[in-house]
Amino acid sequence: MSRRRFVLSLAPALVAPWVVRAWAATIPRASAVPGGVARVGLGASEQPPRVRLGSDRVLVMREGDEWIAFVGIALTAKPGSKLRVEAEQAGGRLEGFEIAVAPKAYASQHLKVPPDQVDLSTEHLTRYERERAHLSNVLRTFTDSPPATLVMLQPAPGERSSSFGLRRYFNGQARSPHNGMDFAAPAGTPVIAANAGRVIDTGDYFFPGRTVVLDHGQGFLSLYAHLEAIDATVAQAVSAGSVIGKVGATGRITGPHLHFSVYLNAVAVDPALFLQDQ
Repeated sequence: MSRRRFVLSLAPALVAPWVVRAWAATIPRASAVPGGVARVGLGASEQPPRVRLGSDRVLVMREGDEWIAFVGIALTAKPGSKLRVEAEQAGGRLEGFEIAVAPKAYASQHLKVPPDQVDLSTEHLTRYERERAHLSNVLRTFTDSPPATLVMLQPAPGERSSSFGLRRYFNGQARSPHNGMDFAAPAGTPVIAANAGRVIDTGDYFFPGRTVVLDHGQGFLSLYAHLEAIDATVAQAVSAGSVIGKVGATGRITGPHLHFSVYLNAVAVDPALFLQDQ
């Protein structure tokens, strides 16, 4: 495996004080588990292969002389199962690869809450379903230009809390696993773009509240939720480290924090695999 190191370019005047100017090897960290990222070597060729997992395009980047596919594995993937990735090489030649999904145990949390915080009214359920369909479509965005780097900055200061993959049970009822990472920070704290990209969605949604979604290229996306304020507009290009909003407590939460999600080929993957340790 190549040990190529990536240097992250920041905008000097906009870099937040908690950001460390650093470089890292082998980002993202390979982890072929539910919610992880698999690295698939595609060999050397002049042009990058076009890779798909099912109907979804997959991020491909050059690493040394070889092309590598970075495949996001859904949290719903069954350990022991095999995912088939198909690569179209130059001239239309197809090549198949299998990814064996390894097991991973995520933490669980059992909470007792008032029933009205678990069961949605008809009005709220209708709104949620409409917004879910919209965001699902946004998160399938795939642009051909690859990102310059896969290393990501921590988007807000503070302790990492409510870790990725946490399985919550409200009054004994299972809820969807936590599909991001939370940062405990006071309301009004600046939130920065974790990587250079383009704003592809902003909105005020029922569960995530005020939200910004960035496209970093080839299905590599990031989402910032529960914002007090949004300081970016759709179609705006942003540099890594530039301020895109402020920490808040909007949406269906009990206190201020930043929810940060990372997506590859339309599935949420563990942000910790992309963050430089600081």
